[in-house]
Amino acid sequence: MRWIVSLPCGLLLFLLSLSTHASEWQLNMTEGVTSISKEVYSLHMLIFWICCAIGVVVFGVMFVSMFLHRKSRGVKSANFHESTVLEIIWTTIPFIILIAMAFPATKNLIDIYDTEDADIEILITGYQWKWRYDYPADGVSYFSNLSTPLEQIYKNAAKNQHYLLEVDNALVIPAGKKVRLLVTAADVIHSWWVPDLAVKRDAIPGFINEAWTKVDKIGTYRGQCAELCGKDHGFMPIEVKVVSQQDYELFIQEKKKLAADIAEAANQQFDFDELYRRGESVYQQHCATCHQLDGKGLGIFPAIAGSPIATGPVKEHLNRVLNGAGAMPAFGEQLSPVESAAVVTFQRNAFGNNMGELVQPIDIVEFKQGR
Repeated sequence: MRWIVSLPCGLLLFLLSLSTHASEWQLNMTEGVTSISKEVYSLHMLIFWICCAIGVVVFGVMFVSMFLHRKSRGVKSANFHESTVLEIIWTTIPFIILIAMAFPATKNLIDIYDTEDADIEILITGYQWKWRYDYPADGVSYFSNLSTPLEQIYKNAAKNQHYLLEVDNALVIPAGKKVRLLVTAADVIHSWWVPDLAVKRDAIPGFINEAWTKVDKIGTYRGQCAELCGKDHGFMPIEVKVVSQQDYELFIQEKKKLAADIAEAANQQFDFDELYRRGESVYQQHCATCHQLDGKGLGIFPAIAGSPIATGPVKEHLNRVLNGAGAMPAFGEQLSPVESAAVVTFQRNAFGNNMGELVQPIDIVEFKQGR
């Protein structure tokens, strides 16, 4: 009889485990931190409860009718075929309900698409598989890449709290300012989605979709690409940092200084070891998911080890890296001259290629200029 005594204890432990992991069971939509996200959440809950009430009434009437008017009680079925009154009733009531729902929904849609009077404008461009953020008014532009270590992805290390949701360069916006977002893509269709901001816009090549957000609460908000965009769709996270106006201005100044430093570095000469070390880091971040860490390739992505490109003429190698080909995207805009020179140097000397050659940043600049 011991199992009878232990049954309540087991049930109690089960219920405690459910409450402990309740956050992982979230079934409802995120309320978010913006006025729009709260409007959307409120509308969602309003429609949800209306649907619940309709369900209770409809199924309640159905079950009561089935119970009280069942054949075993001797009840005779009524005949009201082609009743004009009933036709009007069950057409009018749903019509009134839909009209009542349409009013708050229309108001929300008008608010969602009202991008006028924005304080800041940001262009968001989707690439396979990263995001580019441009601040046209400030002349700032940079790429945002997944920063989760490859060791975690290949299960050689424990996963951290923000596994596959962390990036090297987040989108930074100031708190309390209306930000207009222009969303497009450079290759295939992507979708920029941050639940806490209630923003989800398709990024379509050749088109620009608009959205806006205004966040009053300083913090970090995460999202993902919500459109199946290729092999590394699951490695395309979004991170939005909301900071104070002062910190935002510091961020813009730092990005401008970084751009100036990158331009200056293009004229510098680097030794082989420095280029190789930098190139290995660039390869792991941008190339390894397709060509693998050991350079042996994967599926339609050819091997770097013994590759006729990596062991052939340097200009053909530069053309492939900078301009892309087939399934391989162009990295000419995504990598700085130093990064491009470093990764080409690494590929030509790693994985047993041992070409003994190095490419300098100035070679990248001249190649882009057609020299």
